Amino acid sequence: MSIETKRFDTPDEAREFLKGTFEVVKLGGITIGRAAYEPGWKWSEHVGRRTGERYCEVEHVGLVLAGRAAVQMKDGEVRVLERGELFWVRPGHDSWVVGDEPYVSIHFLGAERYAKK
Repeated sequence: MSIETKRFDTPDEAREFLKGTFEVVKLGGITIGRAAYEPGWKWSEHVGRRTGERYCEVEHVGLVLAGRAAVQMKDGEVRVLERGELFWVRPGHDSWVVGDEPYVSIHFLGAERYAKK
């Protein structure tokens, strides 16, 4: 096949957890993810507790489509990711939705391992 198209409306896999979902699409030899988190979502509570991890140990490269999320590294560094920003986050972090707007992002790196049990 020379051209392939897919939509997140029908992902190859959907990883669901309290206050959020992470949908995965495999396309052209890569895995792309879409994160959608409700206000009040926090990685350490809603994903980490389920996986038994205190910090997310997945490297991420992505794009924020909606909302805001804070990322805190193990060393205490904190950044807030805003709509329209591209981001790179190294392993060893926690994150949470900031404010009362849902957060949505696309992940170009790390999707294959993220939020797996």
